[in-house]
Amino acid sequence: MPPPVGPVTVPPTPQPAPPPAPLFTPVAYEALPGWQQDDLRQAWPAFQASCRALGAKADWKSVCAAAKSVEAGDSAAIRRYFETWFVPNLVRAADGADTGLITGYYEPFLRGARKRGGANQTPLYKVPNDLVTVDLGSVYPTLKGMRLRGRLSGKTVVPYGSRAEIERARIPGKELVWVDDPVEAFFLEVQGSGRVQLDDGETVRIAYADQNGHPYKAIGRWLVEQGELTSSEATAQGIKAWIAAHPERRQELFNVNPSYIFFREERLPDPNVGPKGALGVPLTPARSVAVDPSFLPLGSPIFLSTTEPASTTPLQRLVMGQDTGGAIRGAVRADFFFGFGGQAPDNAGRMKQRGQLWVLLPRTAAR
Repeated sequence: MPPPVGPVTVPPTPQPAPPPAPLFTPVAYEALPGWQQDDLRQAWPAFQASCRALGAKADWKSVCAAAKSVEAGDSAAIRRYFETWFVPNLVRAADGADTGLITGYYEPFLRGARKRGGANQTPLYKVPNDLVTVDLGSVYPTLKGMRLRGRLSGKTVVPYGSRAEIERARIPGKELVWVDDPVEAFFLEVQGSGRVQLDDGETVRIAYADQNGHPYKAIGRWLVEQGELTSSEATAQGIKAWIAAHPERRQELFNVNPSYIFFREERLPDPNVGPKGALGVPLTPARSVAVDPSFLPLGSPIFLSTTEPASTTPLQRLVMGQDTGGAIRGAVRADFFFGFGGQAPDNAGRMKQRGQLWVLLPRTAAR
């Protein structure tokens, strides 16, 4: 006699995964918190800089031509212009999240000399002769915008040296300047550009030139993972304090980030003009941000809603996505440029807020 048969359990029919949330969701300007209160006159110079870089592109030609007739001192006219020519789009991540991390950066100030000596023992390097950059998009169109960096070993491209390897081997003959503070030199790499006052009194701008091809890794996150700092302590100020308390571990900490930045020197005819970002135009303090160009079109106006550094005070304004950064990855992610001098270093170091982004797309592109 066969054994009794119990109830049969039918496995549930697999449900298809929900489609990813749309990256851009068009909204009305009334949905932008603080839009009416923002003094758009302060954003206008930064927008004009974007037009200088993008004005020849099809989607931008008409909107930039129309901008030439707008009075720069008329905030209401500027607001009408944006509302006429652009559509605001709420930016979402693939998982549907519409909030993300907003950090800050600034233009550092260091002291140094053309030659090594005295306190000036830390080199800032030019691009090495053996650094090879391959534009992958020229070979594989689907990889447009991606580059491979390395060096030649025979006929093979191999990875370029990491930070630890560069620090051990050095790059003789490629020293651009020597500076007096290895910690500030490291943070200069994180910021991407800065100013160096030389021992003869001249101040030069040290600008980003290239990178060794290794991914950026945040040393603050590593300190948190090691239990050395809490998340709230992992600011630039907190990291520098940790280094001061553990000088023997400074290089160990720096080597956590294998990425290494090479620089070029630029003249500084006008100290009021910011450094050039990835768009190729000078950055405007408090109105330029770094974004991930694989999600947000470089140069686009972006309305930002976040809070002031380490505060709950709203920070809501129109900014321009005119720069990029190794740590700036994801759709809802921005790095706010605080400028040079004054409170800029402190504000940038403490900026680790949550925020929302709305990208303003030309109506011709948004259709």
